[in-house]
Amino acid sequence: MACRSAAGAPAVPTPDWFAEGERHIWLPYTQMATAPPPLPVAATEGTRIVLADGRELVDGIASWWTACHGYNHPHIRAAVADQLARMPHVMFGGLVNEPALRLARRLAGLLPDPLNRVFFSESGSVAVEIALKMALQYRLNQGERGRHRFVSFQGAYHGDTFAAMSVCDPEEGMHSLFAGALPEQHVVPLPRGEAGIAAFNAFLDAEGDSAAAVIIEPLVQGAGGMRFHEPETLQAVRTACDRHGLLLIADEIMTGFGRTGTLFACEQAGIVPDIVTLSKALTGGTMALAATVASDRVFEAFLSERADDALMHGPTFMANPLACAAANASLDLFEREPRLAQARAIERHLEAALEPARALPGVVDVRSRGAIGVIQLDDMSRIDWLKARFVDAGVWVRPFADIVYVTPALTIDEVDLTRLTDALIDVVTAWSRER
Repeated sequence: MACRSAAGAPAVPTPDWFAEGERHIWLPYTQMATAPPPLPVAATEGTRIVLADGRELVDGIASWWTACHGYNHPHIRAAVADQLARMPHVMFGGLVNEPALRLARRLAGLLPDPLNRVFFSESGSVAVEIALKMALQYRLNQGERGRHRFVSFQGAYHGDTFAAMSVCDPEEGMHSLFAGALPEQHVVPLPRGEAGIAAFNAFLDAEGDSAAAVIIEPLVQGAGGMRFHEPETLQAVRTACDRHGLLLIADEIMTGFGRTGTLFACEQAGIVPDIVTLSKALTGGTMALAATVASDRVFEAFLSERADDALMHGPTFMANPLACAAANASLDLFEREPRLAQARAIERHLEAALEPARALPGVVDVRSRGAIGVIQLDDMSRIDWLKARFVDAGVWVRPFADIVYVTPALTIDEVDLTRLTDALIDVVTAWSRER
């Protein structure tokens, strides 16, 4: 049996594990009746993915934005191996472990005061669920029974679990099928410019008393289409929340840990949210871990003589020592190595290298921010063609919605980054000619 490779690739024997296991898996975001088969991966190293047939692809999206230091970084690998030998896991109910407590202290030190209380979980969607639950119970613990809805923004994506789906864009997102089953939230336009800010404040004047919090992806709406907004929008949202007595949740799952050029995107607006969600690059792409970080004010609302006032939530693998060891090692690298400077250098490269696409027929926009580069197209009906052409060009790029985008590891070298951006220009140019 031969491996079903991308167009033009040589047929090679299919690995037994692929041939025997593929028919039993259910892939994410995939219509499996019509989608091409997935590519079997044999190994990863640095910014490369090694396929089972021997081809190497430059990874343009860092495994959904997680592998910020590249794959198999020796410092993270050593920390995980050491922790695995001592204690891979212990429950966090009534017990604590050193990697988790050290990580909590370090995250609180990196985030601005008063974001000092860290609640761990295993995924970004769950971190958002916990943030929403915290905000709602914050109200309930203070006797505010009517403030049970959330304000989010058009173009938003916050995860695939039920409460997280409810604060995603219901029209343009991937969850419209569930509209009748999800809690109804206030989904409004992002407040851009004076008119947009005025409209947002007018909306909160009318509906703010029904809301517990506002949730926003700072600077970049990621899975909603890599849409950018300015720091002034964040400042306006923070000011409006203060005016209307609303908590502000900053979903930094995609933007955190250098992706936008600063450690956290909120830094660029000089604002402090009440709750922050973190995941993805938290462990440097090594394993699953997430954190919901709350301000002292939010945390203190759960302190009382009443057991029911406690936050009744506890993921089984919460504060997994192995994952926390990886996260601590990842933070070491942010301290020791010039990751933020690397992100800004990537931004400069992307700005120059992607600019020629702007003149191509069918290209709607070209934009970059930090280590994010985007080419927006007017037609994505040939998405499988695009994906196959990128593999043929030796890069792993996964277009979605109406965009072709890259979010490479912050450690990518000039050779691989040039190979990546050259492939984007070449493939989009070919798409433009054949459209």
